[in-house]
Amino acid sequence: MAEFAYLALDTAGRERRGQVAANDVSDARARLTGRKLYVVKVEAANGAAPVAAPLFSFEAFGGRKLSGKQLTLFTRQLATLALVTPLEEALRTISRQEEHKGAAAILSRVHAGVVEGRRLSDAMAREPKSFPPLYRAMVSAGEGAGTLPQILERLSDLLERQAEMRAKITTALAYPIVLSVVASLVVILLMVFVVPKVVDQFDTMGQQLPLLTRFVMATSRLIAHYWWAMLAVIALAGFASWRALQDSSIRLRFDTFWLRLPLIGRLARDLHAARMARTLSTMVGARLPLLEGLSLTAKTVHNRRLKLASEGIVEAIRGGGSLSGAMKRAAIFPPLLVYLTASGEVSGQLDTMLSRAADYLEREFDTFTKGALALLEPAIIVVMGGVVATIVLSILLPILQLETLVGR
Repeated sequence: MAEFAYLALDTAGRERRGQVAANDVSDARARLTGRKLYVVKVEAANGAAPVAAPLFSFEAFGGRKLSGKQLTLFTRQLATLALVTPLEEALRTISRQEEHKGAAAILSRVHAGVVEGRRLSDAMAREPKSFPPLYRAMVSAGEGAGTLPQILERLSDLLERQAEMRAKITTALAYPIVLSVVASLVVILLMVFVVPKVVDQFDTMGQQLPLLTRFVMATSRLIAHYWWAMLAVIALAGFASWRALQDSSIRLRFDTFWLRLPLIGRLARDLHAARMARTLSTMVGARLPLLEGLSLTAKTVHNRRLKLASEGIVEAIRGGGSLSGAMKRAAIFPPLLVYLTASGEVSGQLDTMLSRAADYLEREFDTFTKGALALLEPAIIVVMGGVVATIVLSILLPILQLETLVGR
């Protein structure tokens, strides 16, 4: 069968666009008529050139996917409506009430796919940027088992927990970043506008300025006159680092070093372990293949060291090993996760134990983050206070030296 693009009107007079699979144009018209649609135009869709988006449209700026917040909200709405209304009606309702035009267009295309007779997972596959492979796999399994509302409910719970973790990370980093930026701007303004005007007054003294004052003045001149060169060096260093990290071996060494850092490494490992435990708990509870879930989860990991460990777990299970044994051999997962996974495998309650492990790791993340921030914020204040104090002292030293000379 071939794909045919159509333009039609429904019984309420609303315009409908989409694609339909048929043997020929006549068959396509017959299928559309059977759906109580008045056909306006039907033409072959295969090989057709895509229609260019307007210059200032949503698509022209790359907004061709649902954001994490939009996907979470859509999943929760669909899980709720799918319990009481047909799937096609639920999708139509959600797409119509969506205020964001780009998101509404994506959801309308998914709805059109379902209207054309596709499965929901196949309709979502036409929007791969908005619906990840793991998401589509769980929807497909729910459709096959006839438990789509329950699967959507679990998916919405999973997405909401992931969104909650992202929000916690953003909240934890927001204050230190803002504090660092503001303090850095204050120091730069002092060095560029205040220090030269104050310290240059002492050049006529005929005396050698203190070492600290000379150092601060040299730094001030460097920032004021060669800021463009400093920015260029930073940009070139960033580009060179980005190019170097494109090499697989260098990226693997860098990611391994990152995981060995005292604070950041532990945070990255715990976040990865909590995410994997939460995802696997959702999949096991939904009676989905564990191996497929692990394979899809491994593809979403950005850290190469963690990705290799996840792929190693997949190969170990494919070879007949246990999940807990593969985690233990990877030697990067928290011992508690390995222990609870083993307990779940023995008791037949793997989803429950993985969920509890994820809860524990997320609480540990909260505790660890609060403790780290309790030390980081005063440290930033002390460092920046020390820099400002050094600048002030560099200004006061020539004044004290002048008073000493006058007293003599």
